[in-house]
Amino acid sequence: MRIRLRLFAMYAEAFGADELSLELPAGATVADALAAVRREPAAAKLPPRPLVAVNLTYAKPDVALSEGDEVALIPPVAGG
Repeated sequence: MRIRLRLFAMYAEAFGADELSLELPAGATVADALAAVRREPAAAKLPPRPLVAVNLTYAKPDVALSEGDEVALIPPVAGG
């Protein structure tokens, strides 16, 4: 299945794109998508447990993905 990976701020800068397309096996989870992303050299910028949203809803690593899902990596936010 193919999913859309959205990247923002420092993640987009690290990967040189604001969106990537990932091919994952059927039944893949958020954790599987993160494992696929971590194979890229730019993934060194990712924290051990990045905040993730699937189709605009925050998601834990065990959430199952479906064809065409949008997975977003949410960068750390500082406030003041």
